[in-house]
Amino acid sequence: MAQKLTGEARAAALAKLIGWSEVPGRDAITKQFRFDDFHHAFGFMATAAIVADKMNHHPEWTNIYNKVDITLSTHDAGGVTELDIMLAEAMDKLATTSPKLSIGNPGFQGMMS
Repeated sequence: MAQKLTGEARAAALAKLIGWSEVPGRDAITKQFRFDDFHHAFGFMATAAIVADKMNHHPEWTNIYNKVDITLSTHDAGGVTELDIMLAEAMDKLATTSPKLSIGNPGFQGMMS
């Protein structure tokens, strides 16, 4: 089981993350990702879900249009662990490298009516 990060190890791990913050009143970290549109946000979530599943470490998240709010904490350990840091880093990388999806297919609009 992953061990909860404390003291200097926790401070050093959190310092590596950009845009992540501690959740008030809870041993967890959070970040909001913003994308150009819903398709890009959902594509990010689909890719991140595969990474999280391979790590056997699953985020708490919500999606509203182009925003994805993510909270990470290792429930078995009772707080933030190295697994959370690794998943946060992977998500940051995915957010900057994920290809933007396009639905410019002319036949697509006909499917929606």
